[in-house]
Amino acid sequence: MPQKTSDTPMMQQYMAIKKDYPDAFLFYRIGDFYELFYDDAIKGAQILELTLTSRSHNATDPIPMCGMPHHAVQNYVDILIEKGYKVAICEQMEDPRLAKGMVKREVIQLITPGTVTDSNVNEAKSNNYLTALTTDDTKLFGFAYTDLSTGELKTSHLDSLEAVINEVVNLQSKEIVVDQSIDERIQDSFKKLNIMVSHQNKIEVKAELSYLTQSLTEKLEKSTVETLLTYITVTQKRSLAHLQKAVAYEPSYYLRMDHYSKYNLELTRSIRSGKKQGTLLWLLDETRTAMGGRLLKQWLDRPLIQKKQIEDRQIKVAELLDHYFERSNLQDELVKVYDLERLAGRVAFGSVNGRDLIQLKTSLRQIPKIQHVLSDLDDKVFGEMLAKLDPVDDIADLIERSIVDEPPISVTEGNVIKDGYNAQLDKYRDAMTNGKKWMAELEASERKATGIRNLKVGYNKVFGYYIEITKTNLGNVPEGRYERKQTLTNAERFITPALKEKESLILEAEDKSTTLEYELFTKIREQIKQVIDRLQKLAKQVATLDVLQSFAVVSENYHFIKPTLTKNHSIDIVGGRHPVVEKVMGRQSYVPNDVKMADNVDILLITGPNMSGKSTYMRQLALTVVLAQMGCFVPAESATLPIFDQIFTRIGAADDLIAGQSTFMVEMQEANRAIQNATPQSLILFDEIGRGTATYDGMALAQAIIEFVHNHVHAKTLFSTHYHELTVLDQTLTKLKNVHVGAVEKDGDLVFLHKMEDGPADKSYGIHVAKLAGMPEELLGRADKILKRLEIKNKDTDQTLVNAEIKSKKVEEPAEDVQEKQNHKTSEVDEQLALFQTEPADPQGEEVLAQIRNSNLMSMTPMDVMNQLYKWQKKLGNK
Repeated sequence: MPQKTSDTPMMQQYMAIKKDYPDAFLFYRIGDFYELFYDDAIKGAQILELTLTSRSHNATDPIPMCGMPHHAVQNYVDILIEKGYKVAICEQMEDPRLAKGMVKREVIQLITPGTVTDSNVNEAKSNNYLTALTTDDTKLFGFAYTDLSTGELKTSHLDSLEAVINEVVNLQSKEIVVDQSIDERIQDSFKKLNIMVSHQNKIEVKAELSYLTQSLTEKLEKSTVETLLTYITVTQKRSLAHLQKAVAYEPSYYLRMDHYSKYNLELTRSIRSGKKQGTLLWLLDETRTAMGGRLLKQWLDRPLIQKKQIEDRQIKVAELLDHYFERSNLQDELVKVYDLERLAGRVAFGSVNGRDLIQLKTSLRQIPKIQHVLSDLDDKVFGEMLAKLDPVDDIADLIERSIVDEPPISVTEGNVIKDGYNAQLDKYRDAMTNGKKWMAELEASERKATGIRNLKVGYNKVFGYYIEITKTNLGNVPEGRYERKQTLTNAERFITPALKEKESLILEAEDKSTTLEYELFTKIREQIKQVIDRLQKLAKQVATLDVLQSFAVVSENYHFIKPTLTKNHSIDIVGGRHPVVEKVMGRQSYVPNDVKMADNVDILLITGPNMSGKSTYMRQLALTVVLAQMGCFVPAESATLPIFDQIFTRIGAADDLIAGQSTFMVEMQEANRAIQNATPQSLILFDEIGRGTATYDGMALAQAIIEFVHNHVHAKTLFSTHYHELTVLDQTLTKLKNVHVGAVEKDGDLVFLHKMEDGPADKSYGIHVAKLAGMPEELLGRADKILKRLEIKNKDTDQTLVNAEIKSKKVEEPAEDVQEKQNHKTSEVDEQLALFQTEPADPQGEEVLAQIRNSNLMSMTPMDVMNQLYKWQKKLGNK
């Protein structure tokens, strides 16, 4: 009876290994190929577009299989990781030629979305964070994260799942490690966000890694880091010497923004495309190194709240801004610095090759040049940074002496080590060089002795060295001169005792030379591993310098100014701009705006038509705050700002389909987060709160929110609305101020200036905007009639509400002042009549109506329509 395929020794070995990695694709090495079997093969063939075959077609249970060449495996691994899978790499642990029985195999690495270290060029400026989460009896969460490619390791304790999710999303983590303390409900929250959840219930931190947690004082933080370290050790199975000591951080030590606010403000990802272009990061990134690019993103994620730290960065930016030539020289040197952090990581992992070491040497040779540039700047500003720039010249010299300038990618096939570095290696190379020279001389002498011009001395891996003579010339070979070695179709190959001896010498030298080169390279790598800490410290200084010069470049290119930070609660920005919008539109097209909020003003109530710039105005203030607290200059003519502790935004409309929540629910949740967590030192941006429900519901909620923020929160708040009825609140809320988008008459046309002015807007342009959007004329006419009727019907109701509101607030004002304000409000309502009289009572009205009927709005530009509308209004006396 034939043996079942699954019972063969190899498949038994495969199943035993696969049992330990049930949730991963097992890449099983067989000779020059990696093979997938069973379900891995079926699923892998589909995802990787491989041909699905089977092992032992004629067996009783053929096993599905597919495979790929070992030299092309990285591409396939990358595809699976990108799609959120794990890959276990199973290698042959002994030479198959020397193995007795089954070749021994082991998984040498488990690659997961959070442990990928080989990033492509496009991702060089991004971190890949692996996170971990545990909890304890106090109901606090222990949180930790690391980037395996750079060695960064940080931890914190958080008081809510919402805070945890906020950290994970902000870090853009693709994988989180949990232990048994994290229940299924919490794990499901991460899975819904497409974050892989991995499990590590046992803590077994190796002795050589125990020092990483020595500085941690919180038990929960320490155990979380240990859980993370155990998972890394189990999955990576290699040296982690580059991991840095765990640093505890507190989110409240930085300007806090939840991931909703960062999304709304488009700090790192565009709302439309999800990419970097069109974001604040895109504008700011003039960094010249991958390390600087990553640090810039970290600074953007966590702006500062300590005045001294912010001003220290500002001073350095100002110094670089004032020294153009030195800054240009600095940029030229930084461009030649490779990714020191990730090179150090590759050294620790043992995956570094000769080309990596040349990159390391090139980078280190730039440090003295960078030092020279800094020495020309103010010593009080850059003296400390200059002192911390360690050239690590002993390692640069080591690489200079040992590694050839253009080494091959492989470190196991020779030609990596320079001549003169090792005496024994030089002897082997001399034997090979002289041996080959001897072969050339032998070929020449044998041709002369035999008279055979095409006689040649050759070599192949199977038969070694030989003398080849074509069959037509065999008659010219003296009897007994050679020993026959191999017969070919058109030639014979021979050997001589002397050639055999020389062959042995050359092949031995070649074999021992390659082995010795790899041993020497390994020793060099180990020497560099001893200075990883120095390389990482140097990388931090270079990255910091890179970000500061990037700030200086951006500040110069876009005319940013140094903001003044004040301890009071006032905002005074003159000529403020939205930096990203301005870059896209061009400086000449963008209209700057002031933002002025004295100590006694907490809320700006912003009114005006759609597309007039209200949202841009709000966002530009938030981005100015973020830039200022990063230590960068800001887009304005002048700016005086307090230091904010948090920014909350409610901008735009979006459903949360995963949680099954409507736009209005999301709106209320975001508003609630601001109301519940903001302090008097916070900044709140509320855009069109309440529009997702019925009119009076929305208006009531909007007013209640404004009052609550005014009376209880006291945060600086920008609140834009289309509920013009809310503008009367400035009569009862002393710290609220009305502003609106202005419009002017220019050459008889109405022009929106996108300019903020004091006071409320005097009318709404909803139907007008609908007209610009191309709505049918019949529909617009009907809407106009309905609007007129509603305004007349509700005029008295609105006035009653105003009276009741004023009365409920017990405003102590002279009766005549109250009456005057009521009259003013009535006039505002009167102004919001229909845009066009449907039954004109005078000849001018008849003329306007005729023009409306005969106008082809679809052939007019939006600006032409607005100008024509203004002329009609003017003719009707509605100025």
